[in-house]
Amino acid sequence: MHEVTDTAFRQVVARIAKPDVLFTEFVSVDGLCHEKSHEKIVRYYLQFVDAERPLVAQLWGSDPEKFFRAAQMMREMGFDGVDINMGCPDKAVVKSGGGAALITRPRLAQEIIVAAKEGAGDLPVSVKTRIGFEKNEIESWMAALLDACPAAIAVHGRTKKELSRVPAQWDVIGRAARMAQGSGVLVVGNGDIKTMDDARAKVDQYGIDGVMVGRGILGNPWFFSETEPSLEDRLSTIVVHAKIFEESFAGVKSFAHLLKHLHAYATGFVGAKELRLELMRAKNADDVARIVTAWRNAHAA
Repeated sequence: MHEVTDTAFRQVVARIAKPDVLFTEFVSVDGLCHEKSHEKIVRYYLQFVDAERPLVAQLWGSDPEKFFRAAQMMREMGFDGVDINMGCPDKAVVKSGGGAALITRPRLAQEIIVAAKEGAGDLPVSVKTRIGFEKNEIESWMAALLDACPAAIAVHGRTKKELSRVPAQWDVIGRAARMAQGSGVLVVGNGDIKTMDDARAKVDQYGIDGVMVGRGILGNPWFFSETEPSLEDRLSTIVVHAKIFEESFAGVKSFAHLLKHLHAYATGFVGAKELRLELMRAKNADDVARIVTAWRNAHAA
């Protein structure tokens, strides 16, 4: 998720309860392949530490040659896999021909998969997509993707047009899984997963190989631990996350980008609103630690 799953958040998740695989934010192949922006993009989006492994680099764009070059870069940087975003509904991304726009150009999508596989060498190449652009077209779209033989296809159960305004259509995800049977391509479902029990139920019911969790983990790095965090868990994680963020992005990314995480952590308990308001004024990790300590002392039993 853009501006959410950076290295700081992934490190927090890995410390608390690590899933089977983590993904980076999506990164433009155009930017990666441009001499002037390459270094900045790498520092901003592609930092990682070994604790995050296995880690897959997520790419977006519309030029097969640039996907080849970017996939080579990801292999050289030490990532464990390459994922191609063919599902993002953002207007700017779609207008540029990337993300969900590739659903309307299946031949180009195939060329991109083949190019990325060639560039990635022995790394697995996967695709994240939706069930259609304006309408459900899973049969033709899934068939086109399967012909290119990616290692896995993660299917978000909505069209580009639907964004996140309607419930995910898991019956359509199940249909995609049935189409992939015997192909050697894994199918992962995505959309509206709230708990690990829900994830397991979806795997059993729809015959998929796994589940991808997105929005459900914002503010909830305890998702994969299957435990409800205590108040102290939340407070300590706020401080730790802020420290990791500052250490990772000093001089690279504004501290303001962390505020969405701090806001999400500080919810669901007595006095949370008061803490959130204070945290929104924080300018650095020291501010966050001071605010949390003051709030804790003020609310001590």
